[in-house]
Amino acid sequence: MCVTCGCSDDAESKVTNLATGEVNHHHHHHHDDGTHTHTLLDGTVITHSHSHNDHQEASQIHAKMHGTTISLEQDILAKNNLLAAQNRGWFKGRNILALNLMSSPGAGKTTLLTRTIKDLTSKLTISVIEGDQETTNDAKKIQETGCKVVQINTGTGCHLDASMIERGLQQLNPPLNSVVMIENVGNLVCPALFDLGEQAKVVILSVTEGEDKPIKYPHMFRASEVMILTKIDLLPYVQFDVQKCLEYARQVNPEIQIFQVSSTTGAGLETWYDWLSKKVSLPVMG
Repeated sequence: MCVTCGCSDDAESKVTNLATGEVNHHHHHHHDDGTHTHTLLDGTVITHSHSHNDHQEASQIHAKMHGTTISLEQDILAKNNLLAAQNRGWFKGRNILALNLMSSPGAGKTTLLTRTIKDLTSKLTISVIEGDQETTNDAKKIQETGCKVVQINTGTGCHLDASMIERGLQQLNPPLNSVVMIENVGNLVCPALFDLGEQAKVVILSVTEGEDKPIKYPHMFRASEVMILTKIDLLPYVQFDVQKCLEYARQVNPEIQIFQVSSTTGAGLETWYDWLSKKVSLPVMG
């Protein structure tokens, strides 16, 4: 089990290059050292090894777990963070802007992404790493725009991680001075925890969801530099308080930039495109 979110570490992920049909399989095997994890009521995860030298050590660990002060014995994301730093250096060396797009399932990430690629085709070179548990459906939609895309299927995994991105980049081989859009698995929890080596996280929220999403899933919105509110063309037909949503988002993250758009009508997309163009014009690592 993934000690962070509970998804299986023994599952197989695969990277599919839609252009060549090449499929790269990868098996995740962890915790051969007898690692044991506990999740507390507040969501804190404690992980430790069963290879204790004596009963006293075990007692000390469990005392830490159930005390008012929780001491984590190790950084469970250390390996991922190391690979993410390597990915970040890879992007920097090639002057590639990498963005991590995250949302709930059905929020409109793929629709926004395909519209963005089509509208900016003469201005930006965009490649895509598409993440889903199964199928290549979204990657095929993106491929129809003419841009380079690879599909990463996570199996039972609920998020992309830095290792998957590293393997995806080997297949994708994006050109220098370009943009890589990483469309993460639909999930408002775990993707926020995993650094992929991106320059910025972008959270996408649709008006068909609750306006309280930012305060229900605060870490996602706190970690994101941008929030894109999509499907605003549906506002006359849904019960969604835009002002409350914006207030909640800024309550969680006062610095977050918010764009209200419709990928169907094109409303508001220029604000998103302007931000993206300015981001590309800056050095990738700032």
